[in-house]
Amino acid sequence: MIVFERGSRGGHNKHGMRHGGPGGRVFGGRGGFSVRWGGGDEGGPRGPGRGRRMFDSGELRLVLLKLIAEQPRHGYDLIREIEGRTGGAYAPSPGVVYPTITMLDDMGMIEEQKAEGAKKQFAITVAGQALLTEREAEIEALFGRLADVGAERQRTDGGPIRRAMGNLRLVLQQRLTAEDIDADRLHEVAALLDEVAQKIERLK
Repeated sequence: MIVFERGSRGGHNKHGMRHGGPGGRVFGGRGGFSVRWGGGDEGGPRGPGRGRRMFDSGELRLVLLKLIAEQPRHGYDLIREIEGRTGGAYAPSPGVVYPTITMLDDMGMIEEQKAEGAKKQFAITVAGQALLTEREAEIEALFGRLADVGAERQRTDGGPIRRAMGNLRLVLQQRLTAEDIDADRLHEVAALLDEVAQKIERLK
């Protein structure tokens, strides 16, 4: 969680939003504010189908900051880049990414850069680069997590399996919606599917 403070008391950011929370590291901010970098939970799902989060809010800020350091980016670029690095297994929502970009801007870690079109493009600042250097080991681990998710997706989402599953789905739809389908044929189809499942389970 980011905490904006003026002196020793809590404060508001430039959008009038109050931020609070314990712990974290303090960085100098704009307009007389100091900024406390701590934990949070805006990071979205952690990996496909696990019901956990890929990143907490502090981790996501570091990931976005690192990607912006690689080259100036806008919000959509960041979402697509993370999705690409995980092989499509994970993409943070715009409702998480854009407020995080705003927060990084408020903290003075990034700044808007002139770009063609209506999209806001951001580049890293000296303060942002200093933070990346300080948190280098943590950031390396975070990007390792992205790479691991992408590798897992590649192992478990092979093209031949997708093709075979698509064929099976199509055949089942055609056969099971036929007008002449009866209970005996349904049991026969179920028995075939059970047999295939058992054979796959016994594969070594």
